[in-house]
Amino acid sequence: MLPPESIGRAVRAHREAAGLSRRALSELAGVGTTALYDVEHGKETVQLRTLLCLLDALNIDLRLESPLMERLDLAEPPATQEGPDAHR
Repeated sequence: MLPPESIGRAVRAHREAAGLSRRALSELAGVGTTALYDVEHGKETVQLRTLLCLLDALNIDLRLESPLMERLDLAEPPATQEGPDAHR
């Protein structure tokens, strides 16, 4: 299992590489600055929706992989020419 601290470090590294302040990323992702701070510091009780919004704003893909996912074909379908945001 990936520790929350690793996710937090990845989010912070991507935010800094993009040249974004916490406030700017929070506004871009539609989440509070405290929530972003919590994610970056590995807080384990962050809401999933908050994390997904931040990952999306930073263009970070979250992948679920397991033998069961492959057998049941539960993996996300590949993006179409319409783009990944076409179904939102």
